[in-house]
Amino acid sequence: MNLEEYFQRIGFHGSYHKADLATLKLIHRLHVMSIPFENLSIHCGERIMMDLEVIFNKIVRSSRGGWCLENNHLFGWVLREMGYDTTTLSSRVFNSILNDFGALDSHLIHKTIIDGKPYIADVSFGVSNQVREPLELISGKDQTQEAGIFRLIDRGDMWVLEKTARKPEVVNPEFVKSSLVNRQLTKQIYCFTLEPRQVEYFIDKSDRLQTDQASLFTNKSICSLQTPAGFKALIGWTYSEVTYKPEESVDVLDMRDITDEEMDQVLREQFNVKLQNKLKPVNNRSFYTL
Repeated sequence: MNLEEYFQRIGFHGSYHKADLATLKLIHRLHVMSIPFENLSIHCGERIMMDLEVIFNKIVRSSRGGWCLENNHLFGWVLREMGYDTTTLSSRVFNSILNDFGALDSHLIHKTIIDGKPYIADVSFGVSNQVREPLELISGKDQTQEAGIFRLIDRGDMWVLEKTARKPEVVNPEFVKSSLVNRQLTKQIYCFTLEPRQVEYFIDKSDRLQTDQASLFTNKSICSLQTPAGFKALIGWTYSEVTYKPEESVDVLDMRDITDEEMDQVLREQFNVKLQNKLKPVNNRSFYTL
């Protein structure tokens, strides 16, 4: 593994000898614009590993993305190699069906200290909840990014990430009532504590998310990539292109279903994802929205 290959993968050409905020913001943004959030291995009969070299070969060398336990694990290695003061944390994702945070703290994120200030880095949540740049770990501060207004709230025993979004405008009449469309303008995304975690903490959680029939990731095949104008997503057979229009206070969703025969072409052309094994798309109903 080497940083040069990773930087080539994300299109970073700057100096990485200075672990400053500007560089962190840039590589964070380039990562989410270049490497998809995806769980397709689960639906291709492949096992997702927490081994860093396996992840590096998959994401950097094999035209694939990954879910948080891969993307953020890799990103944490990058930050440490670059000299950033980085601590791995675990978080629990909000489940709108339960109206509570899930019991499993399986979402891997990082806290990075720069000039005495802490930031939360997360390059692998996907869709409209993906931050383009790290968030300053300060309670109640509105932090505006392309997807909307993010804020971190200190509740004493835990921190909560929430987001205020714009209204969805669905172009295609047949998808207006789709369960994939988010209609909640302000929502909680995940909660976390500042207790440091080692990678070993996530191994059993990774196994459970890949096998549990109640897991989001066994119930949906997901591929999402941020774009200059918004993001693209393939959820099951539903391909969406979302355009952010903050000046009109809307997000425009262009959605269509694709066929099994189109699947490989869409993944290759829209996400630069090249699968080695046959994908079996899944889109069971769940709390997940674009």
